[in-house]
Amino acid sequence: MLGLKLPTDPRWVDIATKTIEDILIDHAYCEQKAASNGISLIVQFPERTRLVDTMTDLVAEEWSHFERVLAELKKRGFGLGHKRADEYAVRLNKLERKGGHIDRQLMDKLLISALIEARSCERFKLLSEEIPDESLKKFYYELMVSEATHYTTFLELAKEYMPEETVKARWQELLQAEAEIVATLEIRGDRMH
Repeated sequence: MLGLKLPTDPRWVDIATKTIEDILIDHAYCEQKAASNGISLIVQFPERTRLVDTMTDLVAEEWSHFERVLAELKKRGFGLGHKRADEYAVRLNKLERKGGHIDRQLMDKLLISALIEARSCERFKLLSEEIPDESLKKFYYELMVSEATHYTTFLELAKEYMPEETVKARWQELLQAEAEIVATLEIRGDRMH
């Protein structure tokens, strides 16, 4: 369904289930970054009515996810901790083409956002299936469903501003590049990506 070219290494979920405080902290910051990304798109493209309307709803939902992750941290006696560098997102964002037509830049931004949501969805699914904590299984299942919706939202928005064939071709390029990034990242149980 997600189209990812390389599945997450099974060792990640094994490590992640043993370092749940670290995963929850990193996850909280991922939700905060997702909300910030939506705000950034609104600020950069205020004339795109559908984009603004869609991102407004998405920002509210991502922020509610941030609040939910904070509640899970507090429930377990953990604090938010410090933000950590997200090498995965940094490397993905470097794939965005600069210059050229503004619609092409917007398409790249939307497709990179879709990739991040797709990878998050895949990892939430793994956690919902493997984590021993029953309440976190349910929590990650619910978030997996939401992330799948976000992933498709970004893809559909890209098709709103660029021809579908152009979007599909660029999506395939980015899926391949994302797989190469994932293949070279260290497997860390303290990072969502």
